[in-house]
This record gives sequence, structure tokens and C-alpha cells, in this order.
Amino acid sequence: MAGIAGYILRIATRQWVDQVFDLARYYTGLRRKWKPGQTVLFAHRTSDGDSFVGYGVIDAVHEKDDLSETELTECNEFRWKWAIEFKYVIRFEKPLLISETFLRGSKLRGKYLHGLSLNKEQVAAIALQVA
Repeated sequence: MAGIAGYILRIATRQWVDQVFDLARYYTGLRRKWKPGQTVLFAHRTSDGDSFVGYGVIDAVHEKDDLSETELTECNEFRWKWAIEFKYVIRFEKPLLISETFLRGSKLRGKYLHGLSLNKEQVAAIALQVA
């Protein structure tokens, strides 16, 4: 088995999309084996449909107890447990429709893509499509 190279995280609101790219941080309650070096593909509903809007490479994962008062308040409000800090984040110039990727045949849509694990080949396939 190839192992987990990354995940898909579906971002619900435009405000949170901007926050991820501005702060290079993502807050989540998802229980996954988050590790430095993994790639996270950010998905968001665009006017054309669910699309990948960018990606980031994990630098560190912080538990809720390690966050500032401001972050802790927001995490409690939304029931988030971790802050994922990225080495860098890249926003795609043009979003890539998920229906135009290897996921086109999948029955997973919308929120069901959130947290989906990806192997190295899947991450590379997306990278090739946006290059």
C-alpha cells in the first residue's frame, strides 16, 4: 500500500478560503493522521461546481490547547480541534473542476470529499493538471 500523501479539505465559505490563503492555516475537527510534508488539496464550491482552488504542504499540526486565546475561542465555536500550519499554500489561477479529475467517476460529491485521503499518484495527477 502506497500510504497517505495527502487529503482533500472542502472549505465551506469564501471567507474561509481567503483565510486559508492569507494565514496559511486551516482549522479542523477532522481526525486524520496529519503529518508534516503531506499535501492538502483545498476544494470549494465555485460558480462552475466543486473545484480544487489550491493546495498547501503541511508544516505543523497544533492541538487546540496550543492555540492563542483568539484562535481557541473560534475553535470552540466551530468545534475545531486542530490548526494545520502550512509551509506554503498555492492558490490556483483557475480552479480545477473536480469532475475533470480522477474523481469524476467517484460517487463522492460535496461534503463527502472532505477528509478524503490521497496517495502519491493521486496528488501528482492533480499537480499535472494545474501545471
